[in-house]
Amino acid sequence: MLALLSQLLAEAAGHRSAVGAFTCYNLEQASGVLRAAEAREAGVVILVSEKSFTGADGPRLLSALVAAAERSHAAACVQLDHVSDLGLIESAFSLGAGAVLADGSHLPFDENVALVAAAADHGEVEAELAGIAGDEDVAVAQAAGAFTDPELAALLVERAGATCLAVSIGNVHGVYREPPRLDWERLASIRARVGCPLALHGASGLSDANVRRAIRLGIAKVNVNTELRDRYLAITAERIGAALDGLRLLDLNAAQTEAVADVVAAKLDLCRG
Repeated sequence: MLALLSQLLAEAAGHRSAVGAFTCYNLEQASGVLRAAEAREAGVVILVSEKSFTGADGPRLLSALVAAAERSHAAACVQLDHVSDLGLIESAFSLGAGAVLADGSHLPFDENVALVAAAADHGEVEAELAGIAGDEDVAVAQAAGAFTDPELAALLVERAGATCLAVSIGNVHGVYREPPRLDWERLASIRARVGCPLALHGASGLSDANVRRAIRLGIAKVNVNTELRDRYLAITAERIGAALDGLRLLDLNAAQTEAVADVVAAKLDLCRG
């Protein structure tokens, strides 16, 4: 069933847990996410990257993921991730997205506020302050980028009306160049000042202990992408030989979905703290 991001965040807050958010590039991955969510009776966010959405079949993909979420027994929100083009944001909402990440982290502060506020006129919006290093779609080793300023974070949320705020506290997208060192004091300071739930991106490379600690300190949404792609491609490589014998595409798709579901199930258990 479709759900708003705010609904999922509120439910997670009531259980002192976090919502798992998972980037999906096709229906096999989305089916794995939803299967795990149903088994765990957990709400989830299905993320669509900007590169996926701006591809030739991007609108069809987003619409298909919305339809899959709508038919699921789990509460699910489809969110367009990391976009700074207001036209893309409006298009995503028109196609049924329940939220977008209006990413103005690369813009001057006032322009970031303006982008988030304009996006919020169309639906629920996640904001970001201080760009989180790395590429959503390509797993290249990254060092941490700029860190989120707690005072500016509070001003951004207050002025722009964000539903959720993605923070940069030493986390990166993709692969960590060195063992991550998260700034726990900064996270606590942001949590004390910001009046909306916080999101942690780049959770694929973090230890379970770090994710649990982040949730205890106020993280309410945990984004996972790299681990899903890694497992999806690994199972594809492992099973492709057998699939080619008889062109057993359905068998391969089933294995891909099951592999993603296994990763998601473990992450959902972790998000429960």
